[in-house]
Amino acid sequence: MTAEVGRSTEGVGGRYLRGMARGGSLNLAGAVLGQASAFLVMLLLARALGIAEVGRYAQCYAVLSLLGLLSLSGFRAGLTRFVAVHLADGDPAAVRGTIRLGLAVSAGSSALIAVALAVAAPWLAGVLHDPGLDLGLRLVALTLPASTVLDAALAATRGWRTQRPFTLVGQVYEPVTRLLASAVALAFGAGLTGAFWALVIANWSAAALALGALARLLRRIAPAPPAYRPGELFGFSTVSWASSLASTGLIWIDTLLLGLYANDEIGVYHVATRLVTVAVFVLAPINAAFGPYLAHLYHQGRMPEVRRIYAAATGWVARLSLPAFVALLVFPEQLLRLVGGTDFVAGAAVTVILALGQVVNAVTGPCGTVLTMSGRVAVNMADNVAALLLNVALNLWLIPTYGVVGAAVAWAVSLAAVNVARVVQVRALVRSLPVTAGLVKGLGAAVVALLFGYVVRGLVPGWGPQLGVGLAVIVVGYLGTVLALGLDREDLMVLRAVIRRGGRRALEAEVDADSGARQARTGGAETGTGAEVPTRRTGAVGP
Repeated sequence: MTAEVGRSTEGVGGRYLRGMARGGSLNLAGAVLGQASAFLVMLLLARALGIAEVGRYAQCYAVLSLLGLLSLSGFRAGLTRFVAVHLADGDPAAVRGTIRLGLAVSAGSSALIAVALAVAAPWLAGVLHDPGLDLGLRLVALTLPASTVLDAALAATRGWRTQRPFTLVGQVYEPVTRLLASAVALAFGAGLTGAFWALVIANWSAAALALGALARLLRRIAPAPPAYRPGELFGFSTVSWASSLASTGLIWIDTLLLGLYANDEIGVYHVATRLVTVAVFVLAPINAAFGPYLAHLYHQGRMPEVRRIYAAATGWVARLSLPAFVALLVFPEQLLRLVGGTDFVAGAAVTVILALGQVVNAVTGPCGTVLTMSGRVAVNMADNVAALLLNVALNLWLIPTYGVVGAAVAWAVSLAAVNVARVVQVRALVRSLPVTAGLVKGLGAAVVALLFGYVVRGLVPGWGPQLGVGLAVIVVGYLGTVLALGLDREDLMVLRAVIRRGGRRALEAEVDADSGARQARTGGAETGTGAEVPTRRTGAVGP
């Protein structure tokens, strides 16, 4: 009885916070494994092949990411949105038509782009001043159709409001398979070519699994001939595509421009960027769990709940990311030495600069998702395009003189600028800033942990002991300060929601009850709002 009374006092916002916590925890677990696997691939390449080969792998992977988004043509967000809407409307014909149309266009466009890339690979390798990229680009072309179908199929499964296929296939199976296949290839002396073949194998097998998961979900709905509605799907997807293309370009354009200037430090830069990306990996899974709830509440005009979950999501991202950022700021040389050896220590300044930019990204939270989920997709697109143009301009200005440090400054400034702009826009939209007592406590704890880390760095000799003792002290100091400052009631509620048994069934019952009560008041069903679903590769920039 007491639990039920407590739950009733939480309101709808409390129920959605618990739902976000459960979905976010599943996504977070998958993201941890996925990021760790991707990081270990980079570590294997750095240890076995050296800086130059890591740089080649980074450039080819950048091409795969950019062309994958181009191939998907914005259907990732459109598939998720319209599958969910048609399911809510009880329209199986439209569900099947949406999925077939989205998959067909994505697969067809990716196949055409893959052929063009395979033909143009020698020319592109020449433009990037490295003929050794030719074979890697051809294998990327072979990977591209599978990668595109994989992302499209997983986006469609989200329409059923399940995170399992995306997490298990996209964030666990594909990166782990790529890691294991890369390790086997390197062990047998296949070198960088073997690592690219590992990419091919992982994506084609993952695409098959994703299509199987989608087929199983389709068997849950009534059979019906597909009904195609291209107007609504293409209209929504076009803007989402432009926004995502600009956002992904912001992630990878610096790597490609470094190659354009024949910079021999691309490998160092790639290792530093991947190291910093690990610190903010929590943003994508929390953002994925947060988006649908915000869309629902904003559509219903429940602005107090919108402000509540926006602030909560921002606090979660910041507090989970801050200890890693402290470690990057205090021990950049030691972490780079651990990853790639002494050759990569030169990237310490790059690591610190990138980390500062990502701190702004973390503490501003999922502000881009608020814009998209409230229907301001065009505003988010304009923000991403402006950030990309700023990044390109700064890169062209700074790289010739400052090399990788200039590229890092360009990226950090662009990332900070776009997120500050989004916070201002969201403030005008929902009349709220994502600042809570929990966020302030987290920042205070990070300052304490930073001081502890510098004390260890000054007192403990040797880079290995410094890193081991320093990381332990940072974690203990951060958690100890957070606990000393006290957890909020909302934090305790979220923790209980994550660890409680039967949480998924309880959430479904709560959402069903809320939906039934709402339909009784309104006399009909509601229409959802779509979101730009994060891909398996876009966690670095944010929503």
